[in-house]
Amino acid sequence: MPEKRTVKKAKKDARQGKAPSTQAGEFVKEEIEHIRHGKHGARSPKQAIAIGLSKARKAGVKLPPPPGTKKKLTKVRRKPSSETPTQRARATLKALRREPTSTVSRSELAKQAHKSATRRGPAKRHAAAMKAVHTKGRVGLKRAAQKGANTRRAHL
Repeated sequence: MPEKRTVKKAKKDARQGKAPSTQAGEFVKEEIEHIRHGKHGARSPKQAIAIGLSKARKAGVKLPPPPGTKKKLTKVRRKPSSETPTQRARATLKALRREPTSTVSRSELAKQAHKSATRRGPAKRHAAAMKAVHTKGRVGLKRAAQKGANTRRAHL
């Protein structure tokens, strides 16, 4: 269950007309924070992101379905499970607690972001940079670059 402040931030983003991915980012941030605080773990940064996106979908953010899933044409009757939802939730949490928490370190998240950006290709990365120039302006972009350089130096 997402925290109230996360849902509030996502709804604020929606009111401001921000993209669904931006709204979902709040849930992903919350999930990363949970893993860092040891509430549970994840095997990879991708899993942490996937859990956050799943929470966002359940909270009503209009995200596309996860890749690889197809819309069912007819409802399939499933055999009732012998376990209760509480038991299932507890088992899931127990399994996640066995996972490491180091997967959402700054370096691991940076590696994931770099891989993701590489997959997008140079043309799309260039387009994103040009959009940043357009929305932030040259001064804002320069400030952001300087801020990023300063935080990188602090972590080295």
